[in-house]
Amino acid sequence: MNSRLKYFVVTASTCLVILLLVGAHHNSAASTEDQYRHLAVYTEVLNHIKGDYVEEPDLKNVTLGALNGMLEAIDPYASYLNADQYKQYLKGKDSIGKKASVGLVVAKRLGYLGVVDAIPGSPADKAGLNTGDIIESINGVSTRDMPLVYAEMLLEGEAGSNVELGLMRYSHPEPTKITLTRTNIHYPPVTGKMLQDQIGYIQVPVIDAAHLREVKSKVEELQRQGAKKLILDLRNNPIGAPEDGARLASFFIEKGIITYVQGQKYPRQNFDATPAGVITHLPLTVITNRGTAGGAEVAAAALEDSKRAEVVGERTYGNAAIRKAITMDDGSAVILSVAKFYSPSGKSIQDNGVTPTVQVAEAQPVIEDDDNPDQAPEQRTPQKPTEDLLLKKAIEVANGVKQAANTGARETALERR
Repeated sequence: MNSRLKYFVVTASTCLVILLLVGAHHNSAASTEDQYRHLAVYTEVLNHIKGDYVEEPDLKNVTLGALNGMLEAIDPYASYLNADQYKQYLKGKDSIGKKASVGLVVAKRLGYLGVVDAIPGSPADKAGLNTGDIIESINGVSTRDMPLVYAEMLLEGEAGSNVELGLMRYSHPEPTKITLTRTNIHYPPVTGKMLQDQIGYIQVPVIDAAHLREVKSKVEELQRQGAKKLILDLRNNPIGAPEDGARLASFFIEKGIITYVQGQKYPRQNFDATPAGVITHLPLTVITNRGTAGGAEVAAAALEDSKRAEVVGERTYGNAAIRKAITMDDGSAVILSVAKFYSPSGKSIQDNGVTPTVQVAEAQPVIEDDDNPDQAPEQRTPQKPTEDLLLKKAIEVANGVKQAANTGARETALERR
């Protein structure tokens, strides 16, 4: 099918979904009849495409594009699987996340596969893949309209096997091919150290039961060393269940709602803090960036809303929900969010992310031109910045400098993009 036609159909379906969602949200003002009118417009558009377009379209592909456009408009983590894909998914779902992989956390973006983050130390991280990069193909197969869970399955395989990615980076928008070797992913441990001015610094790369125990241990260790303030670094932390994020926040909050989960057919469930769960009362500063997702976002939102911590850095990615597969009569399925996690103030974390109280743009990886002048720019691995602007600002905030984001640092970061 002509790509322009496909783009038009996806765009049209996305707009229609937004209209329907607005209608559903304002149900008291918009009748069911009005919502069906929007669907009638969509049907009319499809009829004109079929009857008036310059060539006869493949309606199967048109429908697939429309479905994926609708899902992405409401949930970048949703997937539509045809009957065969759903069978493959059921056969291999228990092994998803357990096989060797390249260490990518992904979501749908602009119809393609977007990088949420690369797990530290993974092949993807070593290759310089970063939040916001677009994967346009996997082993030569376009990710356009590819179901998210199917893409995740393709990224996994036997340890030592290769996968070719068609990649579009912010630093080099022209599509390039890179080959990564799958490996068994080992999540890095929680690290902690003392900084200047009796500030204890804890970096949490992943949130799960084992890493939560490490957080408690590091907090206790830093307090024994004389820490009077703490910085909790949740940057590039895309792995962790929302429930575990609530547990992390409960280490620092002794009362009130940490988060709650609710859906159209999913009854509200509150996650409350208790004094017994608190491990420290030291002043706290939290660092986030665009790679902060899932459980880390739940923790950051709770700590910010409860005024327990200042949050420094960038708006988080937006991903905290309960998802399930809903099967169709033809054997296909839709995997989508049936309930979302909310901040104590009532904001959907998936829809809004977490906006820091002190916003600072993180300096982006840059390509050093003098490392290998004979190598094409797109083949060079972006180098991480030498200055940590967000940590620098977090130290200032921890020491009581509660000013707006450092304008100079922000401008420097933007210039490096």
